[in-house]
Amino acid sequence: MFMDIFPQILVDNVVIRVLLAAVLGACIGLERDIRGRSAGLRTNILVSLGSAVFMLLSIGIANQWNINAGSSGPISDPTRMAAQIITGIGFLGAGAIIKHGFSVQGLTTAACLWIASAIGMSCGAGYYDIGILTTIIAIFVLTMLNRIEKLYSKDSYRILEITTVIGSDLESLMKIITAQNIEIISFNEERNYVENVLRVKINVRMRHRVITDQVCHNVFEALEKNEIPISCAVWKHQ
Repeated sequence: MFMDIFPQILVDNVVIRVLLAAVLGACIGLERDIRGRSAGLRTNILVSLGSAVFMLLSIGIANQWNINAGSSGPISDPTRMAAQIITGIGFLGAGAIIKHGFSVQGLTTAACLWIASAIGMSCGAGYYDIGILTTIIAIFVLTMLNRIEKLYSKDSYRILEITTVIGSDLESLMKIITAQNIEIISFNEERNYVENVLRVKINVRMRHRVITDQVCHNVFEALEKNEIPISCAVWKHQ
């Protein structure tokens, strides 16, 4: 194994375990910090460090209990406290996730917190090779795969809100939108008969996320050139 190259005294040293957990957690957190995410360097260090400490406490308490109880006494399970780390980290992860309509932000950050806790537990249990390998793979996924994702197109979902007058030709309006290679998923109408106002909320899907802003601009230009009396048009992220 990878850890066979290290002296056993270093593998068993609790200080080394805690420090390594902090360093590896910092590697994950630094990538998140560079990208401006909320759970960055300090958060990932603390998650990994705390997981390592809890893992060490779990092993230490279990071993001490078994020594005091003797061979005829009950055998303490060192994984009980460690199991609560996996459950507890979910609260931090849930706090990092924000949902806007069909769009969800913070999933990668939440996953980083989850993997940081796994790295800390690995170091706390003395499995340095697993912790180091996991850190290398996680950094590769966060950095290199981000470039690979740019090689293929992604769908983008947005909401187009149009305000016009009652009696406007909605079919022509929809054709103007679909002519820009936009797929209409659904739409809702709101009619104000007192003010003679028709508000249409259209959920759309665009095939190329990188050119979404340009497509939205093209829709505005197409709407300005048609004869439908539009008083307001607004794009919103889902």
